[in-house]
Amino acid sequence: MATFMLSSLFLLLLICCATNSTQVTSSEQSNDYLISSHTVSHAAVEKQSHFRFYWFDMITGPNRTSVRVANAPEFKKSISTNFSDLYVFDDPLRTGPDENSKLVGKAKGIYLEDGLYKLELLMAMNFVFTDGKYNGSTIAVFGHNDVLTTVREMPIVGGSGLFRFARGYVQLRTYLFDVKTGYAVVEYNVFVNHY
Repeated sequence: MATFMLSSLFLLLLICCATNSTQVTSSEQSNDYLISSHTVSHAAVEKQSHFRFYWFDMITGPNRTSVRVANAPEFKKSISTNFSDLYVFDDPLRTGPDENSKLVGKAKGIYLEDGLYKLELLMAMNFVFTDGKYNGSTIAVFGHNDVLTTVREMPIVGGSGLFRFARGYVQLRTYLFDVKTGYAVVEYNVFVNHY
């Protein structure tokens, strides 16, 4: 009887182990695309950097950096803004408001004039750094720009290179704007959290 009981207990233990083994295997197979997963504590390595640079945008003339690529002409008859105009830009980013100040990168992206009754933009852009240790890294910004407001704010939605997992915001102020030519110099203060 003791031998039978011991054999039964051993068989029960073997069945339990086999069942647990099968569950683990099926769980692993359902996540075969997962390379690794581990707990990460970012508190010690996350830092916030503050950058200030100037964005130079020219929509007319031989040296323009922004080009209108689309618009809806039917709106031009009834609206005082350029509602629906879409621009693609490749604007220099410099350390100061002077055109001869040091070039640190480019702002590349699009802006859409989305204000029906006042000058407002929807902007999607990357700050592509070309200087120093940040060369090749980017910060992605996407948001609403109420152009005539003194200080505007847009969110940072990501980044690459040294700015992977970036988050934060930018504050912008118009330094210079020429209504006749569309030439604009805008100061950007970038507050970015990154690792």
